[in-house]
Amino acid sequence: MIPPGSTIGILGGGQLGRMLILAGRRLGYRFQVLEPKRGCAAGMVADGEINAPYEAGSALLRLAKTCQVLTFEFENVSAQALGPIEDLLPVRPAASVLSICQNRRREKEFLRRRRFPCASFRVVHGSDELLQAVRELGNSCVVKTADFGYDGKGQVRITEPDFDEKAVWSRLDGESAVVERWIDFEGEFAVICARGTNGQEAIFPVIENEHRNHILHRSIVPARISPALAAEACELALEITRAMDVVGLLAVELFLTREGEWLVNEMAPRPHNSGHFSFDACLTNQFEQHLRAICGLPLGSCDLLRPVVMTNLLGDLWEDGGPQWSRLLEEPGLKLHLYDKGEQRSGRKMGHICCLAERLPDALRMSRRAEQLLGLD
Repeated sequence: MIPPGSTIGILGGGQLGRMLILAGRRLGYRFQVLEPKRGCAAGMVADGEINAPYEAGSALLRLAKTCQVLTFEFENVSAQALGPIEDLLPVRPAASVLSICQNRRREKEFLRRRRFPCASFRVVHGSDELLQAVRELGNSCVVKTADFGYDGKGQVRITEPDFDEKAVWSRLDGESAVVERWIDFEGEFAVICARGTNGQEAIFPVIENEHRNHILHRSIVPARISPALAAEACELALEITRAMDVVGLLAVELFLTREGEWLVNEMAPRPHNSGHFSFDACLTNQFEQHLRAICGLPLGSCDLLRPVVMTNLLGDLWEDGGPQWSRLLEEPGLKLHLYDKGEQRSGRKMGHICCLAERLPDALRMSRRAEQLLGLD
């Protein structure tokens, strides 16, 4: 066990790291952050901040010497660089888990090798292979760069048979890409699992997600699906978590097809945007649960205290001077979270709101009122 009072190192300085630290303060932990840019959202509430590239061996070594366990708040860090660090202290989840989840080719091949359900796909290395893959999979596909994609970055949708494969390839930044058959899905969902050092498991309620422009717009909990479908989604996510021997959190994004089948979309071995609802609506939020897991503490209850709708606040809201927070906070069931990230720009996640009520329809109505006030409707 890594007891309270110990220091936890975090790779990444965004809002997920910030909320990890805020949750960990209540347990008495200290934090060091490694982030390339000075003044990051997590660094503002950490005990110390190291500014250097994530792959810088000297910076990683310096961070490791100050900590008892190391974790990360997003996948765009070097799994290879973490290999030597694992000889010095625990890295949780392990670099092997990060390696799978940060590369779409490795992720899809892992799912196929372990026979987990996912969309049909091909791995391509140039425009000619791209054209052939689309012909094999059908005219409706999505092309994703293999490395470092999030919030729709590095993705191109193909809907026409006579597309310009060279133009599409030029828009992708990388040596390889994954071409997936487009799924005509009923909805998008996520399941967040926690797994401790001793194999103890906990799972949050299934999350129903809605996206705009490839960015998560809002999450609805509990998801509006049958108990049987929810149980299937949870068991699938737990099986994947066990297969990768995750210690910490694993968020599994899922498609529900119109035939009622689950398909795995992507995985993230860390706290997840769709799990922000848990900060206000669960007995143990996802950030505390991640810390409990990586520190070898008993996992907490994931029980949902009341239905909730979480909505992301993007930088676009500040274009006309910013939202009217006082009017927004007049709603007694609304909780506001701002990340103090400085520059507000289009598409950048600056905060979120949670609308809580005794009944899910009431939480949805409150969320719609808040969106109207913010101009998001």
